[in-house]
Amino acid sequence: MVDIKQLKTSDSDFQQRLDALLAWESVSDTSVGDIVKEVLANVKANGDKAVVEYSCKFDRLDVTTMAELEIPLSRAKAALDLIPDNQLVALKAAADRVRSYHEHQKQESWSYTEADGTVLGQQVTALERAGLYVPGGKAAYPSSVLMNAIPAKVAGVDELIMVVPTPDGVVNNLVLAAAAIAGVDRIFSIGGAQAIAALAYGTETIPQVDKIVGPGNIYVATAKGMVFGTVGIDMIAGPSEILVICDGKTNPDWIAMDLFSQAEHDEDAQSILISDDAEFLKQVKLSIDRLLPTMERQDIIQKSLADRGAFILVKDLDEAVDVSNFIAPEHLELSVEEPMAMSKKIRHAGAIFMGRYTAEALGDYCAGPNHVLPTSRTARFSSPLGVYDFQKRSSLIKVSEQGAQTLGNIASVLARGESLTAHARSAEYRLKK
Repeated sequence: MVDIKQLKTSDSDFQQRLDALLAWESVSDTSVGDIVKEVLANVKANGDKAVVEYSCKFDRLDVTTMAELEIPLSRAKAALDLIPDNQLVALKAAADRVRSYHEHQKQESWSYTEADGTVLGQQVTALERAGLYVPGGKAAYPSSVLMNAIPAKVAGVDELIMVVPTPDGVVNNLVLAAAAIAGVDRIFSIGGAQAIAALAYGTETIPQVDKIVGPGNIYVATAKGMVFGTVGIDMIAGPSEILVICDGKTNPDWIAMDLFSQAEHDEDAQSILISDDAEFLKQVKLSIDRLLPTMERQDIIQKSLADRGAFILVKDLDEAVDVSNFIAPEHLELSVEEPMAMSKKIRHAGAIFMGRYTAEALGDYCAGPNHVLPTSRTARFSSPLGVYDFQKRSSLIKVSEQGAQTLGNIASVLARGESLTAHARSAEYRLKK
């Protein structure tokens, strides 16, 4: 039996209970921050030497040079023959779908010419170099490789450097195969805060990147936060989340398993079900209790649902939308009769899964859209990872002689109003006497 929280929007303390449910504090504390600061400073000062020392210490490797930590691309390509055929077929199919979707996101440069000949526009260029962090050890996420690497290559990034820890020297062939399929350019078997530092500052062997993407543990997340500004980052991701809105007409077993699909990530993951049908919520609860013993990660799911999961009873589906928009979930399933109509009312969500047959898990692997999504209510102001995260925009301004007369006068007045005389005179020099 799972003791999952039951909330009703009609209760006087609903908002207070919802706020408490959504509250999540990173486990990063002062000690973690101090360790990461030390690692970053050491790598910044000592480069390869520091990275090698940390790799030997934390990943129990026996190496003396950075060259030993670089995995040749030939090794990644060889991994394509080392994984089972069904995995290779699935990886390639997923990669094709992810690539096809992200091709639609490419932004093009544009410009327009005003009547006086002045040209204004925007020039879109790709980042020169990006770094991709991939978790290693117990975790193996080839899907994360595809979701992070393919948009970068579609955007036109010149060089994509992947770092992945290999504790005790154990290399995951599925991850390497995904890197080969996605077009990663260089791979290093390093992880932790030292890998983030190497990418952010550069070492004798690893060139400095422009942006770092990819998930990691609390040390990696803390390091990404600390190097932001020196390089760009994708986001600081919190625990995985799923919110399901259901009208009570979907198979309750399906909904229970959808909730499990995020709860099995870790104990901090959050699974929430909203419905206007009280009897349906009871049916899903019965499904949860019956299906949970069949799950390999039963203990993790149970704790996740008990600590951070919830059923929310609303008066109608319009109110369900209001609650969802407040929560701003990472993954939102609209398991209702007319999901397209409901989706138009959704303002805040990382990804919206519409219809009874659209399991969130499909988005994690092969639907096509990116599975790197904003968490912890940040969908209120941020978006999924995409091609646009690997492109920059430069403003284009070409002022004609005629345009300089009009714009020069405007700029002069405003600059002198700000007491910036050099600004004003710079514009005035180009005015006709």
